[in-house]
Amino acid sequence: MLDVKQISAKYGDIQILHRISLKIERGEMVSVLGANGAGKTTLLLTLSGVLRPTEGEIYFLNRRIDCLEPHLIVQKGVVRIPEGRKTFQEMTVLENLELGSYIRTAKIHRKENLAKIFALFPRLEERKNQLAGTLSGGEQQMLAIGRGLMTEVLHFLI
Repeated sequence: MLDVKQISAKYGDIQILHRISLKIERGEMVSVLGANGAGKTTLLLTLSGVLRPTEGEIYFLNRRIDCLEPHLIVQKGVVRIPEGRKTFQEMTVLENLELGSYIRTAKIHRKENLAKIFALFPRLEERKNQLAGTLSGGEQQMLAIGRGLMTEVLHFLI
C-alpha cells in the first residue's frame, strides 16, 4: 500500500532523514517511534508532500507520489492528521469537519460522512455548533481525526 524507498530529506544544509525505507501492506498498522529530533515529523511531512525528498521514491497504491503537490497526494489517499489540537479554533466543530471534505468526491458524500464521523465520535455531534477552541484537548484531537476522515479518501467503514 505504501512503499518508501531510500528517501532522504533535509532542511537547508541539515540532513534529517538518511535513506529511510519502509513498506506498509494493506491492513497493517505501523508506528514510528523515536526521541525528539529523530525525524518522525520530517518523515510524515515528506510522505505528505510538504517536504520534498532529496533522494529516493515514495509509492502509494503502486503510484509514485513524491513528485506531487500535497493537495494531489491527499486526493490519492494519503492524509496527515495533526496532533496537538491543530483545529481552526474560531470555527465550529461542524465547520472544521466540513473543511475536511473539500475534495470534489468528498463533497458529494459530505452528509453521509458526517453521519459516520458522528457515529464514531458522538461527542462531536453533541458539540457540532460549538467553537473548536472551546473543546477539551481530547475533543480537539477527535475533531482533527474526524476532519481527516472527512476527506473520504480513506473509505472508512463503521
